Amino acid sequence: MQKADLHIHSTASDGKMTPEEVVKAADDLNLSVIALTDHDTIKGVELAVKAAENLDVELMPGVEITTTFNNREIHLLAYNFDVNDKPFNALLKSHQKARVHRARWIINQLGKKGLELDIDEVVAEAAGKSVGRPHIATTLMKKGYIASAKEAFIRYLSDDALGPIQNNYTSITEVISEVKQACGVSVLAHPGRLYNQSELLQLVKTGMDGLEVIHPSHNYQIQKRMEAFALNHNLLTTGGSDFHGKTSSYYRHFGVLTISMRQTEKIKALSEQRKNISV
Repeated sequence: MQKADLHIHSTASDGKMTPEEVVKAADDLNLSVIALTDHDTIKGVELAVKAAENLDVELMPGVEITTTFNNREIHLLAYNFDVNDKPFNALLKSHQKARVHRARWIINQLGKKGLELDIDEVVAEAAGKSVGRPHIATTLMKKGYIASAKEAFIRYLSDDALGPIQNNYTSITEVISEVKQACGVSVLAHPGRLYNQSELLQLVKTGMDGLEVIHPSHNYQIQKRMEAFALNHNLLTTGGSDFHGKTSSYYRHFGVLTISMRQTEKIKALSEQRKNISV
């Protein structure tokens, strides 16, 4: 049976394996289609496409975009877009800058607690990748403030510890519009434990195309609830392992939490429909 995993990260953002290593690992697990969905960047996509050329795994262009909804950060998965679309690439570039802005804000908050960090240290830790909280956690460890990344998130970097995070991300309606202009498909990432029924109904009105139903944070009951919601609102259903590498807590789900080829074909069909309209 052919299987697809449409939520995977690499060293282009906060993953632990290179795009080439991810593709080889997916091929070893007999996955038929994967999407590299690094945070706010598609730098790894071209490398992954080349790596997949001589293997039995197909690479679907993807990205996990940080955006805003009701004054909070949320994540939107985009698939099968034109990787050369200039406005879409400009959007991602602006989000890279927004990530640095957010990191500065977090560093300022940590400074109020006596934890002295410099943005240059965090950017250097990211080494050209999408700057994120994992890089701040690593910097905290190197400076001896905490013993592990887990401790960093529990004590300092969780949403609860930080409160409402200041950011400059583009709103979800604008992001979805840009994804559509690039002939891509937009899917709300891991929604099961993050949004109530009222919020999901509001999100449907943003014009998103689907829900991520299969995800490590979704138990069977959540999966069935998300699936029913998607069916009732004519949304596509997707899923994946949210793989970040062999050391991540979700590693055991790689090659296990998958979706069918029928679901991936629906994504491709909608994308092709948008390409035909834009011609």
